Amino acid sequence: MTERKPPGVSFETWVDRQIREAAERGAFDGLTGAGKPLPHLDRPYDEMWWIKEKMSREHLSCLPPSLVLRKEAEDARKAAAAAPSEAALRRILSEINERIRAALRAPLDGPPLNLVPFDIDEEALNWRREHGS
Repeated sequence: MTERKPPGVSFETWVDRQIREAAERGAFDGLTGAGKPLPHLDRPYDEMWWIKEKMSREHLSCLPPSLVLRKEAEDARKAAAAAPSEAALRRILSEINERIRAALRAPLDGPPLNLVPFDIDEEALNWRREHGS
């Protein structure tokens, strides 16, 4: 049997009631982003938006391996320059140098690597000048 809506009483669908009751129970409390505007509403529509968001969230890349290594080498140089000690600088640059040497022995897919291993002694000298050691 269907219920009749009395005059002047608001109509609440089954879905509306489920949502209201869940909210009253606190089922929506503490949700990430709740009460905040949706991100990227000012951007033009992009049918690949969800793929780009997932890649960003999970730190994925679709760059060729040679470009990824170039970026990692650039990040390693910055990290080494900001290292708290010369030992940390040497560790950072030694690790990236191993990867660069491996890529030079067995070339990676993508554009040319255009990298050579860092001169760790030269970088350490620059670090000591910068840090007054």
